[in-house]
Amino acid sequence: MKARTQGADPDLVSVAGRVSETKGSINLRIEANTRQLIDDAAAVLGKTRTEFMVESARREAVDVLLDQRLFVLDPDRHEAFMHALDNPPAPGPKLRSLLRRVPAWQK
Repeated sequence: MKARTQGADPDLVSVAGRVSETKGSINLRIEANTRQLIDDAAAVLGKTRTEFMVESARREAVDVLLDQRLFVLDPDRHEAFMHALDNPPAPGPKLRSLLRRVPAWQK
């Protein structure tokens, strides 16, 4: 599957080799407080509601699709991969330091 987002014409979408240059619409029914939240976030970024929603949905869609990628390994590499998963390295000083820090959202 191929998704063109960065540096591409925003009206041009390519999925599985199909290219479309037409625009369509999506109608949503959302609660007023959700709509206001979206409007506030869009305003902070200097975007319209539509720009904000399309960019957010597109970014999430790409993430979902990338998370579903299949990769195939030959038997030797599969064994090495499984060994690495089953036997992670011991935490080093940087990881131990990171884990001792209070997260920014808890300060």
